[in-house]
Amino acid sequence: MAYLALAVWGAVHPMAWFVTWLSANGWDFGGMIDAWYVNAATTGLTWDLTIAAIALTVWIVAETWMRRNWSALVAIPATFLIGVSCGLPLYLFLRTRPVT
Repeated sequence: MAYLALAVWGAVHPMAWFVTWLSANGWDFGGMIDAWYVNAATTGLTWDLTIAAIALTVWIVAETWMRRNWSALVAIPATFLIGVSCGLPLYLFLRTRPVT
């Protein structure tokens, strides 16, 4: 249950910051992506999260194939559409549930 709570928090908390930024700067997603590369610190963080998301996806696919827990694949779109802060705990939650 803790993993599910972390997944919800990982979806809601960052999204609040994204919505705040988009509200202040117009709903221009291109502008938000440009902001991710505004300096070396944000570029490094962007690449850190991108690499983590790719590694998580490889892990999800490999384990899902072995465990046949196909419902756990929903963590992949959660990772790329919401963020690693949602996708990782969501996958851990789905992984700890019995496969039916």
